[in-house]
Amino acid sequence: MPELPEVETVRAGLAPTMEGQVIQVTDVNRPDLRWPFPERMADRLREVRVLRLRRRSKYILADLSSEETLLVHLGMSGRILISGDPLGQFHHAHPAPEKHDHVVFHMANGARITFNDPRRFGAMDLAPTDQVDRHKLLRDLGPEPLGNAFDTAYLADQLKSRKSPIKSALLDQKLVAGLGNIYVCEALFRAGIAPTRRSDRIARPRVERLVPHIRDVLREAIAAGGSSLRDYRTAGGELGYFQHRFAVYDQEGNACQTPDCAGKIKRIVQSGRSSFYCPVCQR
Repeated sequence: MPELPEVETVRAGLAPTMEGQVIQVTDVNRPDLRWPFPERMADRLREVRVLRLRRRSKYILADLSSEETLLVHLGMSGRILISGDPLGQFHHAHPAPEKHDHVVFHMANGARITFNDPRRFGAMDLAPTDQVDRHKLLRDLGPEPLGNAFDTAYLADQLKSRKSPIKSALLDQKLVAGLGNIYVCEALFRAGIAPTRRSDRIARPRVERLVPHIRDVLREAIAAGGSSLRDYRTAGGELGYFQHRFAVYDQEGNACQTPDCAGKIKRIVQSGRSSFYCPVCQR
């Protein structure tokens, strides 16, 4: 599933083509994805201007001139692709429609924005802009890991009462929004913390080291256009390339990259998800 860097990369790719522009017509080609689409979705997304594109956790939010906000989640296999871009950034002519093109936004500037989702685990909804933060998908989310509210004091306070492994804690979207399996594995490796260590037993100095590593991994991944493992593409159709810089994720059996470490990357399963780490470096 796309994580924060992938979603932020898609948002940034869409912004030049969509922000300030009018959605002329929206084709809704099926009644649902993971959940039913909102009532009259096509009508509500006709002749509306996109005032701003932003991201909250793993959701793209489009604030509209109709005083509604469109929420978009990519799910497991969702892709949003631009064609006919008038800015000349992507050089993609409009392709022939594909089987899994479930929602298509026809922009007044000539661009076409297509949401393609073979597995249909994505989601879209509409909510009043002034109430969108209270939407059921957003209201319980924790702070953004790149925002000011996520710092050592906050994380240390949250962890001291948790007996779950630190890997599980960081994947809890109520604790911090947008982190996923890949980047938690990479951040814990950089911080030298085993994914199995109990959250309440991590000393504050180690939490102090962990926070900037989380930020650095996310920023580097955004700069690299995210990680392409299966279905993910940027809005221009390109692959991300942060996967070429993985130190531990999907590196089972490979030598640890830490200088003078003789360890090999190990894979374990935690809460149904693979965790990758070096049992020598990470304690």
